[in-house]
Amino acid sequence: MLVLTRRPGEGIAIGGDVRVVVLEIKGTQVRLGIEAPPRVRVHRDEVYARILEENREAAAARHLPVEVLGRIGAGGG
Repeated sequence: MLVLTRRPGEGIAIGGDVRVVVLEIKGTQVRLGIEAPPRVRVHRDEVYARILEENREAAAARHLPVEVLGRIGAGGG
């Protein structure tokens, strides 16, 4: 894991098309802004975990091979 220190207004670039900017720090909370093209799906961890679980359940009901699940969760299905 890469660990960086940033101040409000500062950001980081991920690849050539994703940028994360620190918008605000209030107590123990940090507000982030994420700039990414529409093809890049951005989710909070707990939302992404729920999407993956729902995809697993749907795949099990339809008897899809397990390796298809990663593509579905990543938007490739």
